[in-house]
Amino acid sequence: MTKLDSITNLQEFGKVPPQAIDTEKALLGTLLAYPDSINDIIDILIPEMFYRDSHQKIYNAIKGLFDRGEKSDLITITEYLRNLNELDGTGGPIYLTKLIELASSFSMIENYALIIKQKYIARELIRFGTELQNRSFDMMIDVSDLIEYAETELMGITGKTVRKKYKPISEIVDSVINKIEKIQTGEIKLIGVPSGFTDLDRRTGGFKEKEYILIAGRPSMGKTALALQIAKNCALLKNPVAIFSCEMAEEELGRRRLAGDSGKSNIELLNGKGDIDELLKASEYLIGLPLYIDDTSAISLIELRAKTRRLVIEHGIKMIIVDYLQLMTSKGDSREQEVAAISRGLKSIAKDLNIAVIGISQLNRRLEATADKRPNLSDLRESGSLEQDADIVLFVYRPEIYKIPEIKFGDSLVDTKNLIIVPIAKNRNGPVTEIALQCNDSLTEIKEYIEEFETQNQPF
Repeated sequence: MTKLDSITNLQEFGKVPPQAIDTEKALLGTLLAYPDSINDIIDILIPEMFYRDSHQKIYNAIKGLFDRGEKSDLITITEYLRNLNELDGTGGPIYLTKLIELASSFSMIENYALIIKQKYIARELIRFGTELQNRSFDMMIDVSDLIEYAETELMGITGKTVRKKYKPISEIVDSVINKIEKIQTGEIKLIGVPSGFTDLDRRTGGFKEKEYILIAGRPSMGKTALALQIAKNCALLKNPVAIFSCEMAEEELGRRRLAGDSGKSNIELLNGKGDIDELLKASEYLIGLPLYIDDTSAISLIELRAKTRRLVIEHGIKMIIVDYLQLMTSKGDSREQEVAAISRGLKSIAKDLNIAVIGISQLNRRLEATADKRPNLSDLRESGSLEQDADIVLFVYRPEIYKIPEIKFGDSLVDTKNLIIVPIAKNRNGPVTEIALQCNDSLTEIKEYIEEFETQNQPF
């Protein structure tokens, strides 16, 4: 999205914006008179929510002392503001003394804070609505930028209305037991969104809401193919999924999916081979799947969040897949900082929108210099934040690509032809192990691994 500077000033509306000056005074006076009362409102108010600039400065000083572990009263706040050369701009000690005289019972402070916050949100909605109107009259601004601006701004405003409260452990445990009971009775099959692969779901419990899953591997290992297969499996089980592809175009993704379902290779479809009626028949069930694809290149976190939020609202999306995260854009002084910001952003999207987020990542080239070419967490490319932020890290490893004819898997020596090994290198809520899958030569279809040995021989 093109960065658009604000063209609207709050004072230009011709009316006095919503405000609660007396409430602001009462709240600040109460904070000065009862320093411990800040604990009740510190997670509700930020300085800019105050209408008066002087009140913003006073609250910011109180918050500054709180952040340092110090209490605020008339003396400490006066000294704090004096050191910032802001004492005169707030009315000086005389005004601070008058605020204390307006102090009310500290039991009312949360109500005061909510009133101030509501007035602030009302002002923000006025500013947003007027800003959007002004931009809409500007013929030089692209409509797509306007829509993204509107979604992002509105999401930012609504996000400030949410105040998540703590829960007692008894309530949390009751919720957990309730879910376990539903699994036992068959009301729900998994706590999370199923991947469609039995072994993987047994070890992860499915991909759960608020979870950030990383799928990583070297080029040509089948990262995208695995992600597409998981997306299809989820959609077949009536779990809406969205794929954000920064690398492949939407038609390329569609062709790969059609290749897997029609039995034709990707190259055959590219060359126009295949009976149209057979292709239509093979793709019939794909048409009704709740599967959505966005191929915006170099998508930003802001745009990804806005689009995901819309998909959640309109289609009930349970999971998104981002392919791949190194192609996203973000701010940072170095590439490592950019990737770290993207990783944190994906985790934030998962938590804030209550969905599972799968990010696909490249691995460092130095992996190629190792003897067995098996990936490790240290091979994650460009940022240690990838390992830190992810709840689950899955690697995709095809020994066949490295001309390794057979490997030991579990207690058996197995042929590597069409074999995909998926090490679960990090699993916050389950075992660290590995599973086996099998693919066709063109990587358009990935299935459970079937062999004379069974994967229950693996350590669980």
